Amino acid sequence: MDHKRKLAVPLVCHGHSRPVVDLFYSPVTPDGFFLISASKDSSPMLRNGETGDWIGTFEGHKGAVWSCCLDTNALRAASGSADFSAKLWDALTGDELHSFEHKHIVRACAFSVDTHMLLTGGVEKVLRIFDLNRPDAPPREVDNSPGSIRTVAWLHSDQTILSSCTDIGGVRLWDVRSGTIVQTLETKSPVTSAEVSQDGRYITTADGSSVKFWDANHFGLVRTCDMPCNVESASLEPKHGNKFIAGGEDMWIRLFDFHSGEEIACNKGHHGPVHCVRFSPGGESYASGSEDGTIRIWQTVSHDDGEAVQANGSSAKVKVTVDEVTRKIDGFNLSKDKKIEEKEEATDV
Repeated sequence: MDHKRKLAVPLVCHGHSRPVVDLFYSPVTPDGFFLISASKDSSPMLRNGETGDWIGTFEGHKGAVWSCCLDTNALRAASGSADFSAKLWDALTGDELHSFEHKHIVRACAFSVDTHMLLTGGVEKVLRIFDLNRPDAPPREVDNSPGSIRTVAWLHSDQTILSSCTDIGGVRLWDVRSGTIVQTLETKSPVTSAEVSQDGRYITTADGSSVKFWDANHFGLVRTCDMPCNVESASLEPKHGNKFIAGGEDMWIRLFDFHSGEEIACNKGHHGPVHCVRFSPGGESYASGSEDGTIRIWQTVSHDDGEAVQANGSSAKVKVTVDEVTRKIDGFNLSKDKKIEEKEEATDV
């Protein structure tokens, strides 16, 4: 064992009372970048993406929240829930802007790049596209998904939709205009995580004990990396594309070299399976969410000084910069002294 290898000390973000099942980073905005988390406790949370400081909690769902996202400018948030709804939120005030009712559990949601549309999918096996300029209008529906929908994403300047299913393998690529499947990326196991790279070149998927990278334009398989356990989520470093992370049932978050597949780091700290991992928009850190109800933010780049390295690059203890956060989210209407309560009534499906 290499005793010189420094222990990675993550920022630990408490607040959720039940498992964290989805994470999403905003792009860098004039106010920095932000991290939103979905949890079975029914209350998505917004945080400063760099420090992990809590900004606010979106209150309104009555069941487990399975998916969450922010629009390009981090001005609005969306969430999909077991209460048969997807909700649109004002990310500055925390107000609910609209609730899109469904007929079954909503497992996935995604804003279009131009921020005008919201895509949802779930147990109904129906992809829905809501026009956010006309939120009361009926959505466009694509209803021939072969199985219950687990993940959704946009690519090709919002001309193509990606989806995977809970119970069958493969990733399906849909032409938005015609509503038909134009390509299927074949996998042996159901795809539990699918991410389109920041530059639009790659699709990163996790299925079973495998992480795969696909050409997002020609749909060929670029690389397959076998993992030491079943992984639930994987994410490609966005700036240089030379590293990726994966997390799963063994509770560890591993950092790999993209080209060689060699393990660079293994981060231990969670006390339950890891459900989601995502790189920050600059690639300097990455976040993990777990069955243990915590979010941990890890630093990507190792430092050569003798101290344990915090996720935001400093070696000292991170101080909660309440004034800075308050300036950024002055209008958020939720109490900063909110006590997290167990929501026994939350639907856990």
